[in-house]
Amino acid sequence: MSFADILASISGFLELGGPVVAVLAGLSVVALTVVILKLAQFWTQRVGRPGRAEAAVRLWGHGRRREAWQALGDIRSASEEAVAIAMQSGEGGKTVDKALVEEDIARAATRRLHRYNAGMKALDAIAQIAPLLGLFGTVLGMIEAFQKLQSAGNAVDPSLLAGGIWVALLTTAVGLAVAMPVSLVVTYLEGQIENEKVAIETLASAVLLEQARGGARATFEEVEAGGYEQVANAH
Repeated sequence: MSFADILASISGFLELGGPVVAVLAGLSVVALTVVILKLAQFWTQRVGRPGRAEAAVRLWGHGRRREAWQALGDIRSASEEAVAIAMQSGEGGKTVDKALVEEDIARAATRRLHRYNAGMKALDAIAQIAPLLGLFGTVLGMIEAFQKLQSAGNAVDPSLLAGGIWVALLTTAVGLAVAMPVSLVVTYLEGQIENEKVAIETLASAVLLEQARGGARATFEEVEAGGYEQVANAH
């Protein structure tokens, strides 16, 4: 099939479905563009994959600070930046206000998480409005089909009604076809952002706890098991 044939098929499909299908096709293009950009962003910035940050925190908790910085490598994700800020606050044996460090971590995390959430509302809106647009198109199509049926009078052709109904239902099918994959992608991306938030809280707290205890070992597993406050109270 040539490119011209593909364009002709798409044009015929849009003409058959009417303006509602054309709008849904436009929304699908927008959604696909945003999804590709978000997946590329999440992959390059290692969102929801805190492996390097976890390795750095483990090494830091065992006093292997040079190796911890090497494990962290080039900082890309919010969790890696949070761990780097926490580790830097204890470099050279300097004493800093824990509240100030936590505020700095929160500021950096908020900035990065805001970037991660950019475009998510647009995808969520498309996932919600696409089925409604499809249903709207179906209602309009059914109205048109019954108007034709009424104007036919006694010479009613069942195929006329059947043809109008399946064309009307086409818009609902297109709306659902757009909404379902977008909803799945939004759920996946939100899950990755949530993983990043948990990593920021637990890993940065592990480093700050180790420094608050004067160099005693406070590993990532301790904080993950009981939380910063619980571990701090236990010691």
